[in-house]
Amino acid sequence: MLKAINITKSYDGKLALKIVTFEVAKGEIFCLLGQNGAGKTTTINIFLGFIKMDNGQAFIGDKEVGIDETSHLTAYIPETVQLYGNLSGVENLDFFSRLAGFSYSTSELETFLNKTGLQSEAHQRRLSTYSKGMRQKVGIAIALAKNAAVIFMDEPTSGLDPKATSEFTKICKELAEMGKVIFMATHDIFNAVELATTIGIMKEGSLVQQIKSSDIDAGQLNQLYLETI
Repeated sequence: MLKAINITKSYDGKLALKIVTFEVAKGEIFCLLGQNGAGKTTTINIFLGFIKMDNGQAFIGDKEVGIDETSHLTAYIPETVQLYGNLSGVENLDFFSRLAGFSYSTSELETFLNKTGLQSEAHQRRLSTYSKGMRQKVGIAIALAKNAAVIFMDEPTSGLDPKATSEFTKICKELAEMGKVIFMATHDIFNAVELATTIGIMKEGSLVQQIKSSDIDAGQLNQLYLETI
């Protein structure tokens, strides 16, 4: 469902990505670890069409990024979800759904929010009163309403307390069970082992490790990460 073939990218003559290649199948969760500047966000931005690669190919399903229209296949949840604080959760979801070309009734919008675990009493409250975890749930609801096949996330557990992180992990696993692909850049080694089907480690623009989470525990991954970077 997601494929990178020999992707390279440079900024002002400095390589940010060095021949990055990987595949992610339908229903998988790929967690990408690495230090700041390793190339995690650049990889995500290429697939989202925010920046252009220098060489290589990126595919979402059978569509080639930069050649075919792929924006309808993707959703993006950044570290801080950008929503309108003066609008309620339902109103934000309605607005962004309409931007993507979808029109839903209020009850349908609330169903999407319920699927993310956002409590019903918060649906009509302004986003300015939401915690970061609650905002992320609205972001996930937008991905559901958009019917995105691939959901990209950048440091989604940063700043979340353990309860919110646990809730987030549960939601991601449910999305994968629905057949969604989740591609996540993270620093959270322990959550990566709990959440991912595959874990990648990036160093200086190269994807230097790809490990099945079933083959490694958190302590082993932490040691491998420290040895790799």
